[in-house]
Amino acid sequence: MNYPHPFIAREGWPFIAGSLVLALIASAAGFWSMPFWLVFIFCLQFFRDPARVIAGGEKSVLAPADGRIVVVEETRDPYLNRRALKVSVFMNVFNVHSNRAPLRSSVENKWYNPGRFLNADLDKASLENERCALHLKTPDGQDVTCVQIAGLIARRILNYVAPGKALEAGERFGFIRFGSRVDLYLPLDAQVKVVIGEKVYASSSILAELA
Repeated sequence: MNYPHPFIAREGWPFIAGSLVLALIASAAGFWSMPFWLVFIFCLQFFRDPARVIAGGEKSVLAPADGRIVVVEETRDPYLNRRALKVSVFMNVFNVHSNRAPLRSSVENKWYNPGRFLNADLDKASLENERCALHLKTPDGQDVTCVQIAGLIARRILNYVAPGKALEAGERFGFIRFGSRVDLYLPLDAQVKVVIGEKVYASSSILAELA
């Protein structure tokens, strides 16, 4: 179990507090307060960050986020310029948006690219949307690229690690506000364990096994 953070993510505290104050003011002033209370409830559920069991073993690639598998394919990794297996997790606004390390690794490099805010469910979002990519290297020297991608509603990618950082599997490394996607680029000999349309949960679902 890996849970160093509050059940309600710190990233959401300003939104939750602000929406609560507005709802209380509207109620006290006699305005129609229901929309304000709905926004407060939405923020409360969106920023939840529950504890998760860390699944698998040393070779397991864990889901970096909650959501639905939208891509499983061989393609080009644009960050490491190699052929790779791509597995993508799409998060809607009702999923937990805390991002966790897919495996024990060290951060070798980090790239941030400003961009558009297309629907993250679309494949071209991988190359056109705002995104932050991490090059992760496992203890036995295998390379994994993990990319946070902003979506149609998401407007802020938060990433808290830098090159040189050692990550444990399931360790929290970032957050994306309000709908998004995470892509993983894996070695070609990895054994993918999920299919398109499958629901997965950060740290608790195994996406693949490395050779």
